[in-house]
Amino acid sequence: MENNFVKKVELDKVVGVTSTLPVTQFPEVAFAGRSNVGKSSLINGLCGRKSYARVSGTPGKTQTVNYYLINDKYYFVDLPGYGYANVSKEKQASWGAMIEGYLNNSKNLRYVFLLVDIRRVPNDDDRLMYRYVLESGLHPAIICTKADKIGKTQIQKSINTIKTELKCDEDTRFFVWSALKKTGLNEIIDFIKECFE
Repeated sequence: MENNFVKKVELDKVVGVTSTLPVTQFPEVAFAGRSNVGKSSLINGLCGRKSYARVSGTPGKTQTVNYYLINDKYYFVDLPGYGYANVSKEKQASWGAMIEGYLNNSKNLRYVFLLVDIRRVPNDDDRLMYRYVLESGLHPAIICTKADKIGKTQIQKSINTIKTELKCDEDTRFFVWSALKKTGLNEIIDFIKECFE
C-alpha cells in the first residue's frame, strides 16, 4: 500500500528519564501504549519504512521519549511502553512520570493515540494511561493493533469491549490497525493530517 504522506523522517531527539523535555517548534502527535502493543510497527507503517523505529521482541525496550521529525515540519512522538512486568517498580514509575510529564508540559502536542491490542481486554495500566491523557486536557483516539490476529467478525465485539473498559464516550475515534496487512493505514494518516492542519 502506497504511503505518500511521509516523504522524509529522522529520529531528531531522544529524551531519557534524567533529561529535560525539549521545547519544539513543530506540532506533535504522540503514540502511547502497553509494551509490545506495536507502537514501533505502527510508526514504521506510517512512515513507509520497514525498520526505522526499532521493533523489538523484548517488551519494555522503548525507555525514552523519541521524537521523529516528519517532513521537516511535524513530530511523531513515541512514548515509553508501559506495564512490562519484568521491569522494576521504580523503573515503571519513572516511565510513568516521563509520560505524564510529557503530556502535561508539551506546548505543541496536538493529539494522542492510545494503542491497545485488539485481542486483549484493557488492564489497569491502559485505564490509567487513558485517564492521564484526559487529565492533560486532550481526548485520545484509540488504535486497536494486531487486527490480523483475530477474525473480522470479532473486531467490532473487541472494539466494544475496549470502549467499555476504558469508559470512552461516543465521540472517541477508533482505528483498526494491522502492521502485517496495513489495515487502517490510510484512515490513520488522514486523521493525522487533520490534526496537523
